[in-house]
Parts: sequence; structure tokens; C-alpha cells
Amino acid sequence: MHIYPDNLKSKATLWLWELRDIGIIGIGCLISVFALSQLGWFVPIVLTALYAFLTIRVEDVSILDFIRYAAAFFLGKQQTYDWRA
Repeated sequence: MHIYPDNLKSKATLWLWELRDIGIIGIGCLISVFALSQLGWFVPIVLTALYAFLTIRVEDVSILDFIRYAAAFFLGKQQTYDWRA
């Protein structure tokens, strides 16, 4: 089910993810299945599931976006304050 955006400049979504995220999750699933079947590693499937959870979009915001904004606010950018009398 493809949902067309109300604003034609916004990114296209498929279910709860952007199309770019669907591609990344799909490739991650293929690598995860290979790693699990051939090498017995569970780490790639856990990382793919974590990425899939963090990129779920609700009202154009995902958990990963919120984490990025918080990291930029607290760690990445210098905060400036202007005191005016």
C-alpha cells in the first residue's frame, strides 16, 4: 500500500517507513539471513530490527530523527545565550 503525501514535496512512504528506509531494511534482512544461516551470527538481524524500529515514521518524525536532534542539541552544536536587560 503506497500512501501519497498531502504535500507533494514531502518524501513518499510505504506503510510506516520512507522508501529509502525500506531499501536499507531489505538489504539488511538479506545480509542478516545470510549471516545467520552460514555463520550463525545473530548480531546483523538484531541491528536490522533495531534500525527498522528506530525509523518508523509517525507524523513525519521518527525516533532516529529525535535522537539525532537531541545529540546535535546537547553534544554537537554550541549553545549561545543572549541576555538583554
